[in-house]
Amino acid sequence: MLACTRHLLEHLKKANPQPLLDWLKGRWADLKDLATTEISLESLALESQISQYAKLTANIRTEPTLRKKIREKINPYTESLIDAINTFIRDGKKKLESGSELVIIADSLDRIVPIVQPDGRSNHDEIFIDRSAQLKGLDCHTIYTIPISMVYSNHAPNLKLEYDDPQVLPMIMVGTPEGEVSELGVATIREIIDRRVREVNPDLSLETDVFESREVLDRLCLMSGGHVRDLMLLMQNVIKRAGGQLPISAKVLQRAITEARLPYKRSVEKEEWQILADVFGSKSIDNDQGHRNLLFSRCLLEYIYFDEEGEKQTWYDVHPLIKGVREFKELIKGS
Repeated sequence: MLACTRHLLEHLKKANPQPLLDWLKGRWADLKDLATTEISLESLALESQISQYAKLTANIRTEPTLRKKIREKINPYTESLIDAINTFIRDGKKKLESGSELVIIADSLDRIVPIVQPDGRSNHDEIFIDRSAQLKGLDCHTIYTIPISMVYSNHAPNLKLEYDDPQVLPMIMVGTPEGEVSELGVATIREIIDRRVREVNPDLSLETDVFESREVLDRLCLMSGGHVRDLMLLMQNVIKRAGGQLPISAKVLQRAITEARLPYKRSVEKEEWQILADVFGSKSIDNDQGHRNLLFSRCLLEYIYFDEEGEKQTWYDVHPLIKGVREFKELIKGS
């Protein structure tokens, strides 16, 4: 909520910030130490008062130990914070251009690492189920990303009840369930890279100037598994390995792939290798904690397509980076 407040203040410049400033003043005695400032809020100019929200959220990000303290001090006043935000939002919506709508997108919440409590419930349960009323409390359109593992958990009915049906964003299909390359999917990944390159230099050719060949480019696309975030991470590794030298060679790409593969290898528990091998063969998953964990860590990827009858089909596969890990290859070879 503090992060939403900061972004709303930054983007709704014409809205009256007084409700939020009044809320902050009422909490300042408790929060000023968390903002790492000794100044009095009353003595600050309007812009400086607004900036204190930014300081609070910045400190939460850089100092994880502050999160618990922030929660302890904010929790009793969450309802009043939401009321203040909504007063600000309603004023801001009146001053939007005709036909415009206000939408808040809270991204990257799907990357919150699950922490299971002694009672068996996780921080995911607390955030998305227990706090659903607060997450839905803002007086505007809101979109929250959630861990895909929750969609396949026993909380799925509660999620639908609270938020309607979650919209699952599948990977781009760079392959087919039969193990063939999807030319359309690879072309889509190439287009994503091309658009990024053209922002820097529209005259560069992906297949001759940026990469030494079409084969090297397509191998990068395939190794991403159609996951755009992993595609960007791979590109960053490739650029770092290339040291600014173009075109990017097959050797440089292979080094980047090897480096990107290590975190996936380390994330797989001993008993999970067999689960991965089974999914590789069946292209389906079981609705249990083991499969949910592998979905959360992106070791397993979900793909969706529409068949000739227009029916939606879902299938799963092992991340291409894992397919090159020795433990996985030995299981597949022995099966």
